[in-house]
Amino acid sequence: MGLTSNKVLLLSVLFAVLLFIGTVWLWPRLAKRNWRAVGGRVGLLLATQLALFVSIGLSANQAFGFYASWADLFGQETDQGVVVDHAKGGAPAGPLRVVDTRRVDGGGSGMPRFGGQIQKIAVIGRTTDIATPAYVYLPPEYFDPQNRTRTFPAAVVLTGYPGTAEALVNKLHYPSTARTLAKNGRMQPMILVMMRPTVAPPRDTECVDIPHGPQTESFFAKDLPEAVTAHYRVNKKPGGWGIIGDSTGGYCALKLAMHHPEVYGAGAGLSAYYKAPSDPTTGDLFHGNKKLRNEADLHWFLKNRSAPGTSLLVTSSKAGESNYKPTLKFIELAKSTHRTRISSIILESGGHNFNTWRREIPPTLEWVSERLTAR
Repeated sequence: MGLTSNKVLLLSVLFAVLLFIGTVWLWPRLAKRNWRAVGGRVGLLLATQLALFVSIGLSANQAFGFYASWADLFGQETDQGVVVDHAKGGAPAGPLRVVDTRRVDGGGSGMPRFGGQIQKIAVIGRTTDIATPAYVYLPPEYFDPQNRTRTFPAAVVLTGYPGTAEALVNKLHYPSTARTLAKNGRMQPMILVMMRPTVAPPRDTECVDIPHGPQTESFFAKDLPEAVTAHYRVNKKPGGWGIIGDSTGGYCALKLAMHHPEVYGAGAGLSAYYKAPSDPTTGDLFHGNKKLRNEADLHWFLKNRSAPGTSLLVTSSKAGESNYKPTLKFIELAKSTHRTRISSIILESGGHNFNTWRREIPPTLEWVSERLTAR
């Protein structure tokens, strides 16, 4: 049974309840003051508490999508790479291949022309050699024969850390939300490339080109758009691509749009922070490179570099988000540049969680759609 299975969660809850009942039932028998009785009481309490913690952890993982599988939880992912055969005379795999397809939830008959389609893909960075999975949402209009020569705007959608790409589909409902908004005329049909920024798991690379390490920023700025554009009918011109993310993905989205406005005409950071952290999950990201460290600080970048000609959206809440004051500071800095176009969503209350982001995703998709072009 999978980590996110309801059966696993129900079994863990049932086990915790049975342990609790057993503890209450056996406690009088273990009331003696000998080592055997004391050991029994300690064992029952520890087992019950452990079962409760496991149940709570499984429930939180289902709600927030931290890990997709047992292998993912224990750092033993098996779906992170694509084999490239470099044997003499062998044809190397392309930079992108589709490994599975599925319907969009609520997509009616399931025919792509009417409900759209989600494709699971494997991407290999041509210049960075980074290999990672992703999900691509293709809107119903993509499959309409009348649109066979039409190109579509695209948006990269990033999770937080550690996060799972599946959560963008199953928990945050990006594909079904985009389809509904387009159907109601509130946004243009758009291709979504959904993935996590953790392309070198388990390390949190913060979308940085790490000296002598993963070139994550280059992957998102060059390799990923290049691979997707070569495979799908996506607008290749500036202004055809946007990027959205939450938490760590939000920081990445803002940074990539600021550093590479020639690629991303719009960037939206939901509950984003504005400076790459340094902790055990990131390791040494900059290796003493002060320039790299400074440019990863988005407040510093707005103050000390030429203002990027891109559109940015930031979100926060007055109660529940720790980034509220840094977000207000970022807004003021962006406004002072007179070139970077800044927008915001500020909620009265909302924590750093999926419930808050689900409230912000529809207006964010509309905002990105308004700033991208189809051709």
